[in-house]
Amino acid sequence: MNTQASQEYNKRIETVCDYIARHLDRPLSVESLSQVAHFSKYHFHRQFQVYTGINVGKYISQLRLKRASYRLVFHPEVKITEIALDAGFENSESFSRSFKAQFQQTPSQFRLRPKWEQWNAHYAKANIIRNHKMKIELTQRDPIKVAVLEHRGSPATLNQSIQRFIAWRKQTDESPVTTSQTLGVPFNDPNNVPPEAFHFDICGSVTQDVAPNGFGVITKIIPGGRCAVIRHQGPHDQMDDKIYQFYREWLPQSGEELRDFPLYFEYHNFFPEVAEHELVTDIYFSLK
Repeated sequence: MNTQASQEYNKRIETVCDYIARHLDRPLSVESLSQVAHFSKYHFHRQFQVYTGINVGKYISQLRLKRASYRLVFHPEVKITEIALDAGFENSESFSRSFKAQFQQTPSQFRLRPKWEQWNAHYAKANIIRNHKMKIELTQRDPIKVAVLEHRGSPATLNQSIQRFIAWRKQTDESPVTTSQTLGVPFNDPNNVPPEAFHFDICGSVTQDVAPNGFGVITKIIPGGRCAVIRHQGPHDQMDDKIYQFYREWLPQSGEELRDFPLYFEYHNFFPEVAEHELVTDIYFSLK
């Protein structure tokens, strides 16, 4: 298969994956999905599994349960029965059985005290890797005053700290998510440090210093200046490819030098409000 044909083939599979992500609350038959991909329904199962490493039924189930997991924790106002029906289950009992078989917790237990490390291990290799061309732009940034919750410890428990930060945001309204920037600052590479050494600042922009609080949220400044920026569209755990490519290829060839500040992320939307392939994140690298 020539390169152009291979790219076209991959694009058709990606189109199916995106279609599934947008229609998780609807029936998804093999016949309808094969039509989306313009593949024969008699061969679609095998073609999908060769590309993704998983059969289409399990792929759909994993995406539905992933979205349900986030809704359970980050949208506590939504009833479990509603989440179950949106995930394609006939009732909350069948949803609970499937959820517990997958995560060893019932939906109610996960909502109250999610075991994120176990959950992350399950989804560590569940995403489709896409090889889209990276575009880097240069920009000038103003300093940003931010409210910060410092996460220290395993990346697998980062969602636990995010829950805490969201609770602070909702209680204080000092950095409302609808009108403030949401950012993240990794102080080291989670792939190259022991889990206990990982340090990540969860940030929301503020207009004044953060008031004393019981959440551990403090005030910091993300410095302004020249930056290189990459716009990433898709799951957050696929940003590593672009980051490593920046250091490996663009930086040595550009003649630029980095300032003494970590790269940082600005999140423009959030899962599960949008499908993971629709997430938009800007990655900033501070330049001299």
